Parts: sequence; structure tokens; C-alpha cells
Amino acid sequence: MGIEISEKRTHFQVRTFERILAGYAGLRVPFARYLTQFFKENKQMGSKDRRNASRLCYNYFRLGHAFDGATLVERLAMAEYLCESQSDIVYIYKPELYDTMSLPLVEKIAYLKEHADFQLSAVNIFAEEISPSIALDAYLTNQFQQPDLFIRLKKSSASRVKAYLKAEDITFHEIDAYTLAFKNGTSLQAHKPLEGLFEVQDLSSQQTISFMQASPRENWWDACAASGGKALLFLDHFPQVNLLVSDVRMSILKNLDERFANAGIRNYRKRIIDLLADTSEVLGAEQFDGVILDAPCSGSGTWGRTPEQLSIFRKEQLTEFATLQKNIVTNVAKHVKKGAPLIYITCSVFAKENEEVVAYIEEELGFTREKMSYLAGYKQQADTMFIARLIKK
Repeated sequence: MGIEISEKRTHFQVRTFERILAGYAGLRVPFARYLTQFFKENKQMGSKDRRNASRLCYNYFRLGHAFDGATLVERLAMAEYLCESQSDIVYIYKPELYDTMSLPLVEKIAYLKEHADFQLSAVNIFAEEISPSIALDAYLTNQFQQPDLFIRLKKSSASRVKAYLKAEDITFHEIDAYTLAFKNGTSLQAHKPLEGLFEVQDLSSQQTISFMQASPRENWWDACAASGGKALLFLDHFPQVNLLVSDVRMSILKNLDERFANAGIRNYRKRIIDLLADTSEVLGAEQFDGVILDAPCSGSGTWGRTPEQLSIFRKEQLTEFATLQKNIVTNVAKHVKKGAPLIYITCSVFAKENEEVVAYIEEELGFTREKMSYLAGYKQQADTMFIARLIKK
């Protein structure tokens, strides 16, 4: 067959995978954080060993709850089959599948449905909670592919960045004049000439700007600013707006300060605000010409990047997030001027966090929905997000 398979090496990789999974069992921390700690404690692992271990674990998580009745190694082989075009693990543990590994993903899924009783809906056991606006099979299929890395270019430096990337033979795909896509794992931080000339930001996150429109000297509030990605996007389009950014965590706002400084932004207000508490204690009766609320959520639209959530997310968390979102938006809404927009955003695909919260905002808080949409990142190897623009009556 023209291939070299080392059973000893492959069995060693599987044993390492099993050790990692056993140590992570029962934990509810991001897998990336746990894996970093595991590698620190196992310094004998070389870079190739670390890459292989990471690949096996993340591919395995992408199965969600599919093939739950199979052994750990059998499930790993199935995951490798779906996520890769070649795998020694499939060759050794599922040889009957090996000759079809080069098929397109949709054809491999069809093959497993016919020959291995594969149920795509088992990948995400909360599929019935996913909004009917989402193309379910396409979304679930996309879980087997790692999303791309996207960057947003500054208008003043777009041509320079593209010229540098071409000169350095760094492969990229141009989405539009200011948005580039790279294979995930591409390292741009090591290229000093690019420093400060771009922002890492998912494609769907960049597309949220189409729901925002602001005039010079208006006062806007980014209520859950986090590290400032959307605030930077907003100010890039509307530089003459007076912007307040807030978060409940000072450490996060310090990261925002650094990003703003690197972007040359100095004129903004910053506050620590707990959106679950009485916001008037900080803001008084202040009202804004527009509010951006990127609400805490399940993150289900980003599970392609954190596939461990397919296994560890609990159904009761969905209700908890929806309640949290309603409590937060109730406090935020009183600071929106009449006739002004509230931009509600999540990176979730669940109707309970999106359409149902929008209905609450309309029915209980006195807003009229102007438009809402899912930004279907699963069609473009990006995250999937939800956004709604509502106007206060």
C-alpha cells in the first residue's frame, strides 16, 4: 500500500491519549488549559508528541455522544476517520474503514450511517434545542472540522500586511479587503513586522458590525466588553463616537487597555460594572444612544473550537444561561434612550438563549425588534453567532 505503519508508536500514542482523557475526566475547565498543564508536567514529550496528543484528543471530543456504546479506542478510531484523511489508528483499529478515509466528509458520514449505525444527531445531544433557523445537519457536520483563524486588517495597513504575507509565503484566503482567513494553528505573532497591524477576530464577530450604525459624538456603551474585540471593531467604523466599555473583571479590562493602546485608542471611558447588580450605582440615570450587549452564553456556536463541551455541557446550564441573560438585559435596557438601539449578541445556536430572550426583551422591556439573524459560521469554517437589533419604544 506504500505506507509505513509503526504499531508500537501508534499504541504509545493511544496510551498517551488514554492518560490525558483519564486525567481530564470529571473536570469542567477548558480542555486547552488542562492540556497545557499536562504538557508542563510531562516535559519529556517532544513537540511532535504534543501535536499528536492534541489532535487525538480534540478529534475524539468532536464525536460528542456518537458511538457512546463503543470502547474508547474504537471511538477514537471513528473520530480519526471522520476528522482526518489518513490515520495509523484507523489502519490498525478499524482497517475496514481505511480505504474510504480519503472521501469527502459528507460521504464518510453517509458511509458510517449505512455501515456503522452512525447518528449525526448524537454528536450534539441538545440538537432539539438548536434554533430551527440553523441548518442542523450542516452545523453538526461542521463540528468535525476545526474553524479557521481570521484576522481583521486596519484600513491603513491592509496592503502592507498582504504584501508581507505573500513575501513570506504564508498561505491565506482573502474574505474581503480587510478580512483574511488562515488554517487554524498558523502563527502570526512571531512575525514582528505585522505587530499592531491586525486584530485576531472571528469572521462572524466581524460581521456583527452590519447591525450597528452610529453618528459622531453619540454616546454608546459596550456593556460586556471583555478584552475589547467588538469595541475595537466598532471604533474602527465609528471613531468619533464616545464609547464606554465595561466588564465585571478588572483583569479583563486590563487586557482591553493593552489592546486599545496598541491600536492607538486613548479616548474612551472604562468602568467595572456588575450587570447582575444595580447598574445605577455606577451609571446613575445615564442613558446611551446605543448599547452593545455581547451576553454570556453557552458558547455553543464556538464548540468547533472547544469540542469538549459536546460531552461536558449539561442541559440545566442552558436554562441557567437564559435566566442570566434575561437578568442582565433587564438591567442594561434601562440605560437605552427611547428610539435608540440595543444590540443583543451571543455565540450560541440555542433558541432559548436567542429568539426566546429577544421575545422577552420585546414583551417585557418595551423594545421593538428591527432585525435579527444567525451568522452561520458553519458555512465558512467560522464560529456561529446570533445578533438582534432592537429599538426602545
